[in-house]
Amino acid sequence: MWAHILRDHLQVEEGVFWACAQDGVKPDRGMPSAPAEALPADLVYLLISRVGLDEAQVAEMSKDEAVARVQRYWTEGS
Repeated sequence: MWAHILRDHLQVEEGVFWACAQDGVKPDRGMPSAPAEALPADLVYLLISRVGLDEAQVAEMSKDEAVARVQRYWTEGS
């Protein structure tokens, strides 16, 4: 029964399960990790909804550029 739960429901091997349960090591589920310089979601939302930029413009910005653009919007209103 235990092997069935691990294999079919949790989709992990026993060693991976115990590493997660005892040490907090999450199993690899194939999810890509966020890049180190990824823009925070709330910053992206501000740039699109308040500043009026489109998604393509925001996607090309570095984190420093995005923060500077929001600061310019707050101080100058443009």
